[in-house]
Amino acid sequence: MLTVLFLISYALMTMLIVEQGQTIESQRALIRELFRDSTELSAVKNMKVQEERRAHAQTPSTQVPSAQAPLNQAPKAPSTQAPQQRAQNHPKAKPQFEMPSRPASDLVDARRQLITL
Repeated sequence: MLTVLFLISYALMTMLIVEQGQTIESQRALIRELFRDSTELSAVKNMKVQEERRAHAQTPSTQVPSAQAPLNQAPKAPSTQAPQQRAQNHPKAKPQFEMPSRPASDLVDARRQLITL
């Protein structure tokens, strides 16, 4: 009787291992497909950004050319407003992200400590 139970348990364990192997293989295939899609999406985004830069570079500038500027004025040094102007010219500029500070209660909370074996 004990031998039959061992054989049944080994058969079930073998089926479990086979199913896990198939699941792992399907997940591996899915990860590869997602990586390929992500790579293609990144390439498309890069091409779009390059096209926007080219289109922005080809648009006529609103600045006065240096040949038409009066000769008695010295060339202006770069000011601190240049980064602001670039941010205004690029409508999709993202603001700088700042990490929020942690409350002191979170730093000493023993319930949130990571325990690894």
